[in-house]
Amino acid sequence: MTRVRLVSGEEQEEEVVYQKSLRPTKLSEFTGQKQVVANLSIAVEAARMRREALDHVLLYGPPGLGKTTLAHIIANEMKSDIISTSGPAIERPGDLMGILTNLEDGDVLFIDEIHRLPKVVEEFIYSAMEDFQIDFVIDKGAFAKTIKVPLKHFTLVGATTRAGLLSAPLRERFGLFHHLDFYPTDELAEILRRSAEILGVPLKGDADMEIATRSRGTPRVANRLLKRVRDYAEVKGDGIITIETVNASLKMEGIDDIGLDKFDRKYLKALIEFYNGGPVGVEALAATLNEEQDTLADMVEPFLLKIGFVIRTASGRRATERAFQHMGYPYKPKAEEEGLPSLF
Repeated sequence: MTRVRLVSGEEQEEEVVYQKSLRPTKLSEFTGQKQVVANLSIAVEAARMRREALDHVLLYGPPGLGKTTLAHIIANEMKSDIISTSGPAIERPGDLMGILTNLEDGDVLFIDEIHRLPKVVEEFIYSAMEDFQIDFVIDKGAFAKTIKVPLKHFTLVGATTRAGLLSAPLRERFGLFHHLDFYPTDELAEILRRSAEILGVPLKGDADMEIATRSRGTPRVANRLLKRVRDYAEVKGDGIITIETVNASLKMEGIDDIGLDKFDRKYLKALIEFYNGGPVGVEALAATLNEEQDTLADMVEPFLLKIGFVIRTASGRRATERAFQHMGYPYKPKAEEEGLPSLF
């Protein structure tokens, strides 16, 4: 699945400036994730009152839900600078040392995809998080010497889509843990109205709800679809986004009325046609679709699981009745679903 997906929660290089222009800068402007925002507001205010650095923060959840935005908001609320990097970009302890030694008191170090930090780098960061110092070894053998380098009191904000891959020692060094979940349609519509106002794009009727319904519970996807619909409205219409504009635009993009694209339908079609709805292991599905297992697990399955089209069982993935109906296939309950013993 090398082709860019319009409904993917992953940030795409060409849209960085666009998405950044729509990000809120304060916790009071952030829509959704109410419990997370409430807890962060208290933690930030308490840290400011004590004039201390905020505890290290771990944000986890599917891509596109606001982890990067919250990291920047935290820095803004703390009136601090933010330095952003990612797990794969830090290959050696020396790469991290240059960053850490340049941080000032209260600064925020944001590490995206923190679960992908190399083990040697992860172990190097332990003392930085806990004791605000790093142990740097110079020379080798009998002449080796460890120098303790003090650091300013900074805040590490880690973001990950796969919290289960974090080691226990790293996880335990975070003081604040927050899970971001998919957004309900009404909150996505509110985000879209704010974005449309920033962009100067008129929304008419329930156009915001129509886009929100197809945005897979993900603000990044909602803003991306808004951009595509805006382009269509300006070229094919009068620049006003209506329900008709949304339907016509997203039909051209291959996105159906609940936000599934052709890759989702390809997955469901394989599950239903090749494996009679399952259960089937992800390895077999990946081989059938000629895709990586991680691609299916990270980019396709989360939304299908959320909307109840696929369930995971001990025997593998299984399509539900709702998936059969949406894809236009007749559904016949299997023996185990009817409470009868299964022979297989």
